[in-house]
Amino acid sequence: MSQDKLSEFVTSQATELGVPGVAVGVLLDGQEIYASHGVTSLANPLPVDEKTLFPLASVSKTFTATALMCLVAQGKVDLDAPVQRYVPELKLADEQAAAQITVLNLLNHTAGLDWNLIDDGEGDRSLAGLVAKLPGLPLIAPPGARASYSQAGYNLAGRIVEKVTGLPFEQAMTSLVLEPVGLEDTVYGLAEVMIRKFAVGYNRGEDGALRAARPWNAFKEGARGDNPGGGLASSMNDLLRWARFQLGDGDGVLPAADLHRMREQTVEMRGSTLGDGFGICWFLHDFDGLHGIGSGGSGNGQFAELLIVPERNFAVASLANVGPDGYPFNQSVVRWALEHYLGFVEKTVEPLPYDEAKAQQVVGHYEIDALNLDIATDGTRLTLEVGIKTEIREASDEDMPPDYPAASIGFLPGDGDDYVITEGGLEGQRGYFSRDANGTVTGIDLASRLFGRASRTS
Repeated sequence: MSQDKLSEFVTSQATELGVPGVAVGVLLDGQEIYASHGVTSLANPLPVDEKTLFPLASVSKTFTATALMCLVAQGKVDLDAPVQRYVPELKLADEQAAAQITVLNLLNHTAGLDWNLIDDGEGDRSLAGLVAKLPGLPLIAPPGARASYSQAGYNLAGRIVEKVTGLPFEQAMTSLVLEPVGLEDTVYGLAEVMIRKFAVGYNRGEDGALRAARPWNAFKEGARGDNPGGGLASSMNDLLRWARFQLGDGDGVLPAADLHRMREQTVEMRGSTLGDGFGICWFLHDFDGLHGIGSGGSGNGQFAELLIVPERNFAVASLANVGPDGYPFNQSVVRWALEHYLGFVEKTVEPLPYDEAKAQQVVGHYEIDALNLDIATDGTRLTLEVGIKTEIREASDEDMPPDYPAASIGFLPGDGDDYVITEGGLEGQRGYFSRDANGTVTGIDLASRLFGRASRTS
């Protein structure tokens, strides 16, 4: 493996995209190579290296899921059992759904829960407090009906960990997973982050200037209710150690059969860039017959990506500290590594020419509990715009990531309802429109989340 070529690519891409600091790691046949570029902070710069902490955002879910599998292996949790067996106080807007949701539904995002409950800094911000607020979270499908990525579902899974172990979630995670795997720099909470070298996140404004992202880990300090779904910070060194563990036989932490079960498809996904299906937490990928498992995360001015190809004993991870360009940076690193180390070249699919009649079918306003998505046309192109709801942004006394401005999308060949974003910070993301029995468009999937259609005009 050539570190020089990897470092050259990383530096070139980070420079081109204006990313202040990045850390990249590759694991191949037991060998690790690292490449870093830039600084931890523009105001107080230190060189980024493999020991620098970045927020993992949703990559944290892979740790939560692995901990739950440890409890499954110990006979303390049954994946097919209703969540209410372990969290009897669980209530939802639909009582029947609350009784039907299983542990596996949470772990493969088929619980039918909307994306997230935004932490407003008020009231009980523990996992118990989050569960008490769940009746206010919309349900987007019956349990088990379809996959739709849910932060709230994983936070609820964290409450199961607490209830079964009798320990605070973070303490349970340390004893079940973090300590046994030897992850000394994978931590929850700013108190642990601040005694290590860490990267400050940045968001690029409309004027092109970079502004430090506040809060640091996307959640206000004390928002423990979001730790299972996205609260970890880690270093590239630890992230490759985590990949090495996932490639192994469980190291006595988890029986190999239970560890490898997490890679097996539990539900299919359609038309998503993020994967072809879910295992237990992991997004599943097919690289010309090679099977990959991956997870990505986006925080406030911070992006993380981890991809593992077990058959080739391979992993690549990338951490970048700017929004929105950290996402395309990480994706380019993964594509480059797959090509240069495994010989896999991603096939690009050209979108179909603009079709006015088709465009008029999908134009409209779509939303989930926290985000608005608008599809519009000017008669020559179709655009997608997505951003935080105005009322949520206005009610917050914290900075929030900027919205993604309108960017062109095009329909893909096939049945005509799959699309790809062709420009901007989400370039390359794919999804699809869903229809009812009459053929009317009722929703759009973006980043494996279902946005329901609220109106036909954007």
